[in-house]
Amino acid sequence: MKLLSYLLASSVLIACSSGSDTDTPPASDPAEPSASAPAPVTNTTPLHMFVLDCGTIQISDMDAFSSAGDYAGEAGEFADTCWLIRHPEGDLLWDLGLPSELVGVGEQESDVFTLSMDRSLTDQMRDFGYATWDLDYVAISHSHFDHAGQADQFQEATWLVHKDEYDSMFPANPEALQNDPDIDGEVTNPFASFATLEREIFTGEHDVFGDGSVVILPTPGHTPGHTSLQIILPETGPVLLTGDLYHRRSSRQLRRVPRFNSDEAQTLASMDTFEARAASLGARIIIQHSRADIAELPRPPEALR
Repeated sequence: MKLLSYLLASSVLIACSSGSDTDTPPASDPAEPSASAPAPVTNTTPLHMFVLDCGTIQISDMDAFSSAGDYAGEAGEFADTCWLIRHPEGDLLWDLGLPSELVGVGEQESDVFTLSMDRSLTDQMRDFGYATWDLDYVAISHSHFDHAGQADQFQEATWLVHKDEYDSMFPANPEALQNDPDIDGEVTNPFASFATLEREIFTGEHDVFGDGSVVILPTPGHTPGHTSLQIILPETGPVLLTGDLYHRRSSRQLRRVPRFNSDEAQTLASMDTFEARAASLGARIIIQHSRADIAELPRPPEALR
């Protein structure tokens, strides 16, 4: 598959997944949010959060995911997740998963990576009566391809993006990007689907709905403008989605930084800031690639029927 070869050859692939997580969630985690919500177009309920399946990534050797060298030779199978945040004032889709070209073609292998995806975001959202044009906002934690793969499906939404990440995706010197010379015989910007989106570029923290319930947090270091997400759920309290600040639970416990991060020192500083916020809020932390962290969360379409 030409697309897969392109993605795996590019520098954006390497952050595609997490370590193996088979331990159970901490006993102190709060209960999960309610699994009921009305029709998506007329959302008048309190805030809800739902996880969507955006693919599976197997890695035969996790060495690149720790600069300390202690993951060498480890293997695992990891989740790729996207998150629908439903607020009375609108809907946000956080992260966009693997490219939809992977749907229905089976496992695709290259080097240490094996990728697969059963259904696109469009198909999953259609199951519960949700059209792509119903979505108000999209935001990606960062621009690695397992988080940015399906922007083409949500061209009516407004893209919320940190300035540093936007600048890394669309630099003044386009030659700085990892391009593919084989698609249609031309050099192609891998973020072309984002270029056509209406966008809001922000710096610092971004309060999506203006009430403090959904806030995008700068946590740079994995990429220059990497972000995480804070959600204050009415029934269960604060939740923090990590993006790829951590790829696995041991990454958090041991403060492991992938070799391919844009800035290791900045990553460690972001971990400190993130953990301080989690402690002050008493927040549940969800590592987005951890199957253990997401196993019991409600998932559409069942959660929204």
